Amino acid sequence: MLEIDGSQKSGSGTILRLSVALASILGEPLHIYNIRKKRSEPGLRPQHLESVLTAAKLCNAKVKGAYVGSQELWFEPGEIFGGDLIAEIGTAGSIPMLIMTVLPICAFAKHQVSLRIIKGGTDVRHSPTINYMINVYLRILERIGLKSQIDVKKYGYYPKGMGEVVLRVQPCRELKPIRLEEFGEIINVGGVSVCTFLADRRVAERQAKEAARLLQTRGLTPKIQVINDFSNPLQRGSSLVLWVETDKGALLGSDSIGEIGKTSEAVAQEAVTSLLEELNAKATVDIHMADMLVPYVALAKGESVYLTRVISDHLESNIWLAEEILGVKFHIEKLNTLYRVSRI
Repeated sequence: MLEIDGSQKSGSGTILRLSVALASILGEPLHIYNIRKKRSEPGLRPQHLESVLTAAKLCNAKVKGAYVGSQELWFEPGEIFGGDLIAEIGTAGSIPMLIMTVLPICAFAKHQVSLRIIKGGTDVRHSPTINYMINVYLRILERIGLKSQIDVKKYGYYPKGMGEVVLRVQPCRELKPIRLEEFGEIINVGGVSVCTFLADRRVAERQAKEAARLLQTRGLTPKIQVINDFSNPLQRGSSLVLWVETDKGALLGSDSIGEIGKTSEAVAQEAVTSLLEELNAKATVDIHMADMLVPYVALAKGESVYLTRVISDHLESNIWLAEEILGVKFHIEKLNTLYRVSRI
């Protein structure tokens, strides 16, 4: 049985999510305790609970201790079958975080997976936006052999959520390594600016216009898609994702969400500032993708390499956990202002 102390490293939900995913793939029972020990509200929150329960549906797992507030969980996986599934978060909890839990499991499913996720947040704080997932996360994962897509049915924001997406995954069974060792020359700058029931205030247009203006001062000419969305009458909101591609295969993204009292221009400035930090450093993956890649390169056959500008708590946690559970080895080397992360 895998024994994992959830208070180690970041002590966050990422340890829970990755532990469940890797246990499901290995087919080994998991006992995890001190779940989210370092958080202000320790234990399982609704979005973490639904992630566990959805993973359990995918691999026919037996679960004990799965309830809101629980700090200890037993998870005994069976065969990863796949098929058509539904997950319901029920709050503004992050849909992207649930996807990050189950997607590695789906890669090893016996059948194609169609997962409908309802009543959650597509664009919420402390989580990638859904359009980051579509335009950065899934596109990089496709390079390692995992073909998947996300269809947004309803955008969902804090505090009500009520978002809905469909995740479709073609299992691949074997993941390929990825090597991103050079930044190269920029060949494309893109983005998606979306607002829900805020078209009368031209929120999506203003976010896109200000982002384009700021990027143009740095010699970049972005193509930003503007979406005036009317999918969710129960919840207004907005978000902006930006990304840059280079001729050496680097794909870096940044995003920002609208909030009460936060102007459209401030949303744009936040996303642009984060993107420029990545570009100035000449990283080959952004700081968020750096930790999100860990389970995939850990499971791939062969050496993977990429460059990041920061060793975040989540990156450290994911590497520690992958080494602990899978027995693989990572190496981090400082190269001037960058860190070279390799799975040996």
